[in-house]
Amino acid sequence: MPISASHQQVAPPNDHILTAREALEPLFLKIEEEAEVRMIAAAVRAGWSPQDAMAAIDGLRRDELIPGSEH
Repeated sequence: MPISASHQQVAPPNDHILTAREALEPLFLKIEEEAEVRMIAAAVRAGWSPQDAMAAIDGLRRDELIPGSEH
């Protein structure tokens, strides 16, 4: 089972991290990966294929990046 993002550490400013963004990036990527795995698993349990789930997730990301591009 994946480690919950709430148990992840964020590097403190004195660890030679240049920006808060760089300190948060590993946690952000881990949370994003965990969310994607959960969404795919939920879609598969509901009867959708993993490919359909990935296409839907990709579409949601596109819509988030480019508002008004709903398909």
